Order: sequence, then C-alpha cells, then structure tokens
Amino acid sequence: MNRFALVAGSLMSALAVALGAFGAHALAAITRPERLDTWETGARYLMYHGLALLAIGLLSAVLQTTFRGPVRLIFSGAVIFSGSLFLLVLSHTPWLGAITPLGGILMISGWIQLAYILSKIPNSRPTL
Repeated sequence: MNRFALVAGSLMSALAVALGAFGAHALAAITRPERLDTWETGARYLMYHGLALLAIGLLSAVLQTTFRGPVRLIFSGAVIFSGSLFLLVLSHTPWLGAITPLGGILMISGWIQLAYILSKIPNSRPTL
C-alpha cells in the first residue's frame, strides 16, 4: 500500500475544495474574471490529481506494489502546477506562469510512468 499517496491525495482534495471556495467567494470580489478562471484551473487540477493519488494508493494495495515514481511525479507536478497558478493570481506576478508548464510536464510524466508500470503487470486476478 502507498500510504503517502492516500494521505497526500486526501489532503490535496481537501485543499482543492477549500481553495476553490476561497476563489469563488473571497477572490471574486477583488480580482478580474480571467484571474478567477486561472484560480479555478488550479483548484480543478489539484482535485483531479488528489483523487488520482487516492486511486493509485488503493490500486497499490490491490496489486501489492507502491507506484513510488508515478506518485512522486503526479504529486510534485500538481503542487507546482496548481501552486504556481495560485501564486500568479495572488501576487500578480506574470513570470510565475512560466513555472506552470513544468508542473504539467511532471504530471504527464507520472501518468506515462504509471501506464508503463501497469502494462508490465501480469494479467491475473488480484486477491483481495
């Protein structure tokens, strides 16, 4: 089982809900609509990848493997991607937008590595 994936996924998902609500309520009154779209994108991707880490954590228990590489890539990618978008909106610092694609590359790499690992697992029914 990958406890880190389960804990990180749970916390990322909770943070996504809290930051999404903050953006919808607190930021809506003080920032431009396109900035709110940027904030919402950060919250959405944080939620998607938090849920993905939960799924990977559960899958690791079923398949009895840890998926360390994909978990690290997806986690760090989501933090960099979403975090840079949140900071961009809060600080009005445009150069932070240059960091966002690095997070995206890490997330994509994590998904590809996960697919590769899963493709190498024999086709047998797991025992629960």
